[in-house]
Amino acid sequence: MPGFLASSIGVACAAALAVPLAPPATAGAGPGTKAAASAGRPAASRVPGSTQSLPLEPLARDRASGAVVQGLPRRAVRHFSLVGVVWNDPAAELRARVQVRTRAAGTGTWSGWRDVETHNAEHAADPGTAEHASGRVRGATAPLWVGDSDGVEIRVRPGSGHRAGGRDRVGPDPGTAPAADPLPGGLRLELVDPGDAPPPDSTPAGPGADGTPGTGAAAGGDGASGTGGVPGAGQAASGAGETEALAASAANAGLASLGTIEIPELGRTETEAELFRLRAGELTEQQGTKPYIGPRPRIVTRHGWGADETLREKGFLYTKKVGAAFVHHTASGNDYRCEQAPSIIRSIYRYHVRSMGWRDIGYNFLVDKCGKIYEGRAGGVAKPVMGAHTLGFNGDSTGIAVLGSFGSAEPPSAAVQGVARLTAWKLGLHGMNPRGKTYLKSAGGNLYRKGMNVRLNVISGHRDGFATECPGARLYRELGTVRSAAARHQGR
Repeated sequence: MPGFLASSIGVACAAALAVPLAPPATAGAGPGTKAAASAGRPAASRVPGSTQSLPLEPLARDRASGAVVQGLPRRAVRHFSLVGVVWNDPAAELRARVQVRTRAAGTGTWSGWRDVETHNAEHAADPGTAEHASGRVRGATAPLWVGDSDGVEIRVRPGSGHRAGGRDRVGPDPGTAPAADPLPGGLRLELVDPGDAPPPDSTPAGPGADGTPGTGAAAGGDGASGTGGVPGAGQAASGAGETEALAASAANAGLASLGTIEIPELGRTETEAELFRLRAGELTEQQGTKPYIGPRPRIVTRHGWGADETLREKGFLYTKKVGAAFVHHTASGNDYRCEQAPSIIRSIYRYHVRSMGWRDIGYNFLVDKCGKIYEGRAGGVAKPVMGAHTLGFNGDSTGIAVLGSFGSAEPPSAAVQGVARLTAWKLGLHGMNPRGKTYLKSAGGNLYRKGMNVRLNVISGHRDGFATECPGARLYRELGTVRSAAARHQGR
């Protein structure tokens, strides 16, 4: 269903009149704050995020199929921590196996070959929306987190496709196979550096907390024209960034002070009182009598994980309500520490916007392996923000992604319980029973035609709305546990 756009300037201005701007509360070092500068980097100043976009080139011809293998030979590059491959046509499927090797910064040790999840088109804005038809969207693999690296090698071999969890889609026997499908045009390797998180005591700001256009294209190395060399452009970009950062924070003004890095958890009584305040006049009779809602969990804000608000499009996109929650995995790998989660989210955000051409990060929320919950797409955690997570069913839903790959790996119990606590609260805002069923209208996909009313679990896996392996077989098996735990949190 089509969403509606809210002006971020209006949100920021209204909130600024109502809520005083306060410095964020601190919690130790703050989420994502690095204890020391990355190896090989100066420690004197904050390093902005950046993207290196490298065109792939022919490497060899596959002896069995005759298809050309594309890639890049081993080379030194600037620092990065996440990789992905993009191509020109978002409708084209990459029928190939993508493998990368990376060199760890500081040690110089090369990793073994790692598969990149190639089936990623099912994470997207709905057909017919402005975001889907923007002309900026590109085809892309899932992103893969590799940690701080300064060298890379990649090969893209036609004829098979890797799915997160270890199962490859392989064509006929190579000895008798016809020529492999051609690779899509414009293949590029994207190397994403999340940059450093802003200090926990900073107010929301855009590029360059030091006053320079630090996160813009010119300084960030995104391969696009930036503001460098234009008198006053840096100050203008900084001012625009501060406006958008204020707007993103102001969208949560009813829950926490502007500039906070975390929205605090509440008890049941406080949560119910907040429900009556936030949705006065919208509650059903049953909600007014007995509000089944889980206590609001602690949520790290976009400012908390260090979002560069100049990357996304201005304004926020909303749907009418949240009638269902779709659970995903990011397919970005499990080799990370929980304190690295903010860096991973900054990387995914930059990949979704700069590399894939989306308006913002696709997920509404993210949960790390320790169960910590993070705000995703901007617009307010208590509001029905339109995401780009489940192609065909982004309307009237919310998308929650667990950081990791759970096709063959068991999801940590803390992550499963984090999803349960989040859904108990988020769905409770709209009177939805986590153990119940609901109907959503399909915007079009490979399982359900456009306009079809589909009966789904209120808490569903991505594969319930689209033919995909997401959220991975092991995480999908845990959704029954999520539903039961979320219902208990709601007092059902």
